[in-house]
Amino acid sequence: MNPTTPTASAAVTPIALITGGSRGLGRATALHLTSLGSDVVLTYRSQQVEAQAAVAQIEAQGRRAVALPLDVADSRGFPAFAATLRDTLARHWQRERFDHLVNNAGVGVHASFMETTEAQFDELVNVHLKGVFFLTQQLLPLMADGGRIVNLSSGLARFALPGYAAYGAMKGAVEVLTRYLAKELGPRGIAVNVVAPGAIETDFGGGAVRDNAQLNAVIASQTALGRVGQPDDIGGVVASLLQPGNRWINAQRIEASGGMFL
Repeated sequence: MNPTTPTASAAVTPIALITGGSRGLGRATALHLTSLGSDVVLTYRSQQVEAQAAVAQIEAQGRRAVALPLDVADSRGFPAFAATLRDTLARHWQRERFDHLVNNAGVGVHASFMETTEAQFDELVNVHLKGVFFLTQQLLPLMADGGRIVNLSSGLARFALPGYAAYGAMKGAVEVLTRYLAKELGPRGIAVNVVAPGAIETDFGGGAVRDNAQLNAVIASQTALGRVGQPDDIGGVVASLLQPGNRWINAQRIEASGGMFL
């Protein structure tokens, strides 16, 4: 059977795993997915209360959800996390596999090239590149054939703004990694794409885009649609890539920035 062709298992409720799903873009993605009929496993690093609130919100929509702790910056914990996920799938869903992986968890560092420290650089590598690489590797045995992966990048991999050299470099690497994953996972029918948000009003990077009115206005003036993005704008894009109608989209970079810096 062609692995890119939906099978009878497609009728089973899909399960999506979203890293950093307790707030911001991850939470918005989870809510979009549940509205489209998916169940969700959220991961969080320290925001357990927010993660449980997200689970409650999902369950209120009639879907099932679980929140699991995970530090994506520490690859040493990935085997134990995979084992916990395996047990969680069996206990809550009586399943051995999940269907969709969204590598969303991230941290922001704003510092000029000359002022970026090695510690800041290493943190970005561990979260945005090493974490994505090795967590995906660890979880692939638990992913169903014909599944989907969406990695999160940034508009900063296309345009350059002072202070984001290290962050933009990590996201550029994720975009290259996405194409390699699509190539190597093709035989399993797993499509891999990357979504690159523009500036979004969240608490990411200290919430500057959300809380600094002057910065917000400048970005809005440089965006074709005339405003700064909202988490819901990105959650809808990510969720759409996991739907059956978009199964033929693969190895693509999709920027969701409202037309920023055209």
